[in-house]
Amino acid sequence: MNVENGTGKRVTMATVGRMAGVSQVTVSRALSDPSKVSPETLRRIREAIELTGFVPNAIAGALASNRSNLVTALIPSLTNVVYSSFMAPFSETLRARGYQILLSETGFDPSEEEALISAHLSRRPDAMLLTGIQHTAATRRLLLGAAIPVVEVWDLSDSPVDLCVGFSHAEAGRAVADFALDLGHSCAASVTASDERAHRRRRAFADRFSARGGASVRDVDVGGPASIRAGRTALAGLIEGQGPTPRLVFCSSDLLAHGVMIEAQARGLSIPEDLAVIGFGDQDFAAELEPALTSVRVDRKRLGRLAAEALLARLAKSEVTHPVVDVGFEIVRRGTT
Repeated sequence: MNVENGTGKRVTMATVGRMAGVSQVTVSRALSDPSKVSPETLRRIREAIELTGFVPNAIAGALASNRSNLVTALIPSLTNVVYSSFMAPFSETLRARGYQILLSETGFDPSEEEALISAHLSRRPDAMLLTGIQHTAATRRLLLGAAIPVVEVWDLSDSPVDLCVGFSHAEAGRAVADFALDLGHSCAASVTASDERAHRRRRAFADRFSARGGASVRDVDVGGPASIRAGRTALAGLIEGQGPTPRLVFCSSDLLAHGVMIEAQARGLSIPEDLAVIGFGDQDFAAELEPALTSVRVDRKRLGRLAAEALLARLAKSEVTHPVVDVGFEIVRRGTT
């Protein structure tokens, strides 16, 4: 790669070679496979690189070797701990094997994901992580045409693009309904952020709750991302609107559940005597609330590690015996129920 030094002149591989007293070919060989040059030659080349600030062209190297040592990842939100907590072990596992991670935020818009995937593929990654299984038809064509390992996480599919590590959102919704009914609740509501996976949990919860004899579930779609304010506003609407006041609220995230709890307590409602609350994600703060929040837990660290290991197996051309891995979930009962 040509880079500028402090004088504004371009620094090239040839420049490094002249400073080290070797040919450009030797510099290239030292960068691609240091074992092919003598220790003394390698020392001089490294000193020249340090002095000039030369940066090798990774893209050119990737085109030549057909490997970039780059894995790209797309998640809906960089600030949501649900996603960042599985990205940490994912990244750590891959970095330990010499790969670098390029991370982008997609929001919850499939068209935005499509544009970012196209941009990421232009960087010639060796593999890619995607969040969820809902993609545009054009996105699937891009991924299949790229012919690189792809792991979809935080969801399950019988027909993944390549690999899938996650859990069933519908099963999670049904499990929460069974949990609520078994506790004796017959009147419930749900508070849901604008996320297709959250809506799948909500629909499964409502269908199972009604099928087992509960009243029709009232639902509030907060119309955007989860927040404490959205949770407070949602419960206010449920209490002040038409229909019976629910005795239990299932929220699509712990953040919304926290807002519901604050609003309930501000209105003099006792939790869980007057209102039971269930969250989703079991974030670190859930156990520290008063009362502690009942939530659906997914082992996010294990999910991230398994996703990385699946990609590494693909990259090593090893057989992947289980391309779809269900990490499951559990309901952690605490003081809000």
